Amino acid sequence: MSMEKRIYTVIKGTGSYIPEKVIKNDHFLQHRFYDKSGEPIEKPNEEIIAKFMEITEIEERRYVEDQHNTSDLGYFSALKAIESAGIDPEELDYIIVAHNFGDVYAGDHKTDMLPSLAARIKHKLGIKNPDTVAYDLPFGCPGWLQGVIQADYFIKSGDAKRALVIGAETLSRVIDPHDIDGMIYSDGAGAVILEGVESEKPIGILSHKTRSDTLEHYNLLWMEKSFNPHYPKDDIFLKMNGRRVYEYAISTVPPFVKACIEKAGAEIKDIRKVLIHQANGKMDHVIMQKILRLYGIRETPEFLMPMTISRLGNNSVATLPVLLDLILAKKLDNHRLGSGDLYVLASVGAGMNINAIVYRTP
Repeated sequence: MSMEKRIYTVIKGTGSYIPEKVIKNDHFLQHRFYDKSGEPIEKPNEEIIAKFMEITEIEERRYVEDQHNTSDLGYFSALKAIESAGIDPEELDYIIVAHNFGDVYAGDHKTDMLPSLAARIKHKLGIKNPDTVAYDLPFGCPGWLQGVIQADYFIKSGDAKRALVIGAETLSRVIDPHDIDGMIYSDGAGAVILEGVESEKPIGILSHKTRSDTLEHYNLLWMEKSFNPHYPKDDIFLKMNGRRVYEYAISTVPPFVKACIEKAGAEIKDIRKVLIHQANGKMDHVIMQKILRLYGIRETPEFLMPMTISRLGNNSVATLPVLLDLILAKKLDNHRLGSGDLYVLASVGAGMNINAIVYRTP
């Protein structure tokens, strides 16, 4: 007796764009750092940077080239995903672009979001089809994964067959050069092509969950003037209450991920990889440890949680699709995914928002 076929959302192709400009930690040795009260931080920069690297694991990050913007990076990653999937872009039903700051031009901290980045990328791709719906999704760092979740709804409802979901950001252009937290951020883009496939066995996206904690946590990341009281302009920059973000993430994300795994009818022993938003090395390791302890596991299995933050930094919505593309393209040492493997994608960020999916490779 054969099982009934159902439509599942599967990844048909991936792509990423990592800028070539490498910014090592010694780039910040000549910076003048201030605290949130506007007072100069008197510790030597060597000491500040060493402590920063110990906590975040970041040794270097990538910054966008002056001639490129967020929509360009998204376009480059989209081209690679389309090539990887081997599809005609005219057959796309949706283009969903996750970002938080739009196009920010070199030397200018203002954001430009009209028309939408999705419209700009669709134009760059030369897509003529008016039924290819293009829209943006600002949802903090979990934005790309939320776009994947939305596309899954469209596909399983019969509204769409294929969708392109992009995460792109140029955070180097919205960071305060006088704020220590600015060293965390970087630039990049990643994209996936999702497609509806009939299958008797559950494949692709098996479960997903999202939550938004806005009552007490909505303002843990915000925009504000430079910490330097003598900064010559009225520009506003990305700011973060790092301690409260850390406390929120390590207490809220682990049980949330466990609930998503259970929703898929899976066990932790079934999970091949856990891909977590590359926010902060220490935070991600603690999240992973706490997830495992919810299952009574004390030691983190080797190669369970791939990491890119040490050399790519935190590029917000781009961290997960870039990480996924590197794994599927076999460009990340000791990390592979094969047919039938289960893995988790999870993110946390401004809002505060959390989301996760459980995916089975066809």
